[in-house]
Amino acid sequence: MSITVKFMPPEVGIFTPDIQTDKPELFTGSAPINHYNGYLRPQNNKAARELGDKCAAEMKASIIADFEKNEAYCTRHPEDHVDMMVHVSTFAIIDGYIYMTYYANTGTTAEDPFYQESRFAFCPCDDPSDMTIVKLLKAGEKLDGKTIDRVYDTILLRKDDDVLYLMWTASADGLYYRFYCTYTISTATLSPIRPNRFKVGDVTNDFSISGMITALSANGIAHKSMWSDIGIMQKLTTREENGELWYYTGAYSGNFNCIIKSRDFITWEYVSTPDFINESLWENAVYVIGDKIYYFVRQDECMQGFLTCYDLTNDTWAAPCLIRDAQSRSDFILYKDELYLIHAPIDRNGFGIVKVNQEDLGKSTPVLVADMHDSLFYPYTDLYGEYAYMSYTINRKHIRLSRFKLENYLG
Repeated sequence: MSITVKFMPPEVGIFTPDIQTDKPELFTGSAPINHYNGYLRPQNNKAARELGDKCAAEMKASIIADFEKNEAYCTRHPEDHVDMMVHVSTFAIIDGYIYMTYYANTGTTAEDPFYQESRFAFCPCDDPSDMTIVKLLKAGEKLDGKTIDRVYDTILLRKDDDVLYLMWTASADGLYYRFYCTYTISTATLSPIRPNRFKVGDVTNDFSISGMITALSANGIAHKSMWSDIGIMQKLTTREENGELWYYTGAYSGNFNCIIKSRDFITWEYVSTPDFINESLWENAVYVIGDKIYYFVRQDECMQGFLTCYDLTNDTWAAPCLIRDAQSRSDFILYKDELYLIHAPIDRNGFGIVKVNQEDLGKSTPVLVADMHDSLFYPYTDLYGEYAYMSYTINRKHIRLSRFKLENYLG
């Protein structure tokens, strides 16, 4: 039986004016990477392709559930309509339940933010048909007097086993913000929606395009061009600093990508951005191990993503290793103390896994190249027991969760 979710009343006065600065906005450009340490071509690795075929077959045999409003769901909920488009998923598994976020278009098949809504869904692991799907915010609605005119990427961050942070990007009166609310599992309650905050140095603004630009400018930090929506990456890793636990991840808007960190998932602090020339675009995967932050991002108008590493102790970036045929969202996982990069090809029909050489990125090695012979893109992976669970988009029609046994491929 579906759980009834309770909504707390909306709040007023949630938006804050940006702190003003007389310092000019500074820009950095984009250009191809000329100096790099290593160039990987995973698709040319026969052993990786053969292992990928086995993984693809296991995943197709291990589909757990689709999480959009499909015909079966709407038959059980006749007041709802079948989704026309769904995209960009994140999930968590807690106490026998799967929790999933994504965004959806109920009116057209287009990926069009003017008609989209942010979504939260959950179901028991042993009975996915008993699914609850909740709209968080939809284009056209009002929030504290502002009109929400566009909605985009929606993610889920898990701080403990009872409170989930549901976060998405939406444009309010023409300005993109990062918004969040919390879901308390024990009471099935959603908190009011509020903007996230973005901090650079001593300047803290609402996490909006203008808030980011003003905060960076006030601190004399140049940035690449920001346009369209704002993203925060789903994968969190932690580091203790001065007795406090910090959560690290990536943030992006258009060609601008950076590392951010937070203690509370509400205020996010700018850490750094790659200091070498590159053509970064959109999603940047981030993973902290000790004093190093491993970093991967696709690039604009070329087929190479780049893998690099930021040293927190001396504020330096490693020479990047290029990885051929990289598009879509990428991710890192840590398995048996080894770091692996999960990357997606331009054709968006599968994924690859590269074992990251933590001492010399140029010696990283392809492990697996899985061609699903069907749509699979924007993969997000997390580890539970012996399995890697992966959520992904199928032709922008399905939000799917599947799994594969790690030791079969990474052991």
